[in-house]
Amino acid sequence: MKQDMILIFDLGCTENARVARAVRALGVYSEIHPYDLAQSEMEKMPNVRGIILNGGPNRVVNGAAIDAPAWVYTCGLPLFAVDHPAVENDLPAWPEDDQTIAECLRPFVFDVCNAQANWSMENFIEDQVALIRRRVGDKKVLLALSGGVDSSVVAALLIKAIGRQLVCVHVNHGLLRQGEPEQVVQVFREEMNADLVYVDAVDRFLDKLENVADPEQKRKIIGAEFIRVFEEEARKLEGIDFLAQGTIYPDILESGTKTAAVVKSHHNTGGLPDDLKFELVEPISQLFKDEVRACGLALGLPASMVYRQPFPGPGLGVRCTGAITRDRLEAVRHSDAILREEFANAGLDQTVWQYFTVVPDFKSTGVRDGARCYDWPVIIRAVNTVDAMTAEVEELSWPLMHKITNRILAEVKGVNRVLVDISPKPPATIEWE
Repeated sequence: MKQDMILIFDLGCTENARVARAVRALGVYSEIHPYDLAQSEMEKMPNVRGIILNGGPNRVVNGAAIDAPAWVYTCGLPLFAVDHPAVENDLPAWPEDDQTIAECLRPFVFDVCNAQANWSMENFIEDQVALIRRRVGDKKVLLALSGGVDSSVVAALLIKAIGRQLVCVHVNHGLLRQGEPEQVVQVFREEMNADLVYVDAVDRFLDKLENVADPEQKRKIIGAEFIRVFEEEARKLEGIDFLAQGTIYPDILESGTKTAAVVKSHHNTGGLPDDLKFELVEPISQLFKDEVRACGLALGLPASMVYRQPFPGPGLGVRCTGAITRDRLEAVRHSDAILREEFANAGLDQTVWQYFTVVPDFKSTGVRDGARCYDWPVIIRAVNTVDAMTAEVEELSWPLMHKITNRILAEVKGVNRVLVDISPKPPATIEWE
């Protein structure tokens, strides 16, 4: 690894992600690790220049205050300790402004640690390519290629590292957006000449999800079934020992840490079966979303792919809330297509970070063709964010909202209301489930 590194020990702070981003904003690589990291693990990390002990309101675990292991205080590395009496109140340990955090850390990072500002996507890519080649050797890697930003960047990294040793598998689980499976095949098989296996598993997934209403259970079913599909495809091939995933840091954080509760289990972190037969390859697991996009551009991916709006691994399964039914799933798919088309017509597809529709599992009374109807609502969600850890709502014009509403009510079967979600993250999450 060419980059110098600052380690951030999670001692219960709720601002770990912001601190990590602040260090990287200074041009120095940073990683977040649990408070009980073993010294042997740290010694495997090259170019560690200093440690930030990041305490905060979650410092009490199982009734006792946690601390870094004793070796941290005797290892000789510079330490920067942060902890308010935040274990007893809600006082923030860091300023609210990200730039101010970076400036607070600048003297420690450069004057005390003597770190070099050599964190760049080019160096990151070079390091990851070397690590992948060393770890994989002459074996093959199976990649779940959804066509989204994260899996596309992983595919580009792996193609650069191991070429035809990568086998991409695109699973149509019936929870994708309108026209998406066809687009994935066209782009990756026809245009990028990837070794792509297409699997039609629509009935298989929807049958598994029948009558399942709990969102965590849905996510875990989807994640586990993905792995089963990959195992089946791997058995048809030779030498598949590794499974690549587009896991990024917000996925890991929201799936729970030793000092923070689960926000939601992501299909690639919270739904993996215990008897997984592959070794995992997750080359972008330490990157935030904006860094993933920068990585994609540095790898030469087209901007249209890199800046495509995020799409959750469980797909429309977490936008068809409650127990999934095929007719309501189709209402989500159709209304989402209308929203995306109208956003593109209005020029918002390049300025709004993420936008989608949700169809919840309840109905309300309405009137259609002079008679009572009892149909679903469609909820519109449009947000802007940098790193997916916090998000603000996009303010949409009334003429645009009227146009989208009229189209959805006229074209989407089984819908009689259109609502708009204007809740920021936090306290809401970006997705509904």
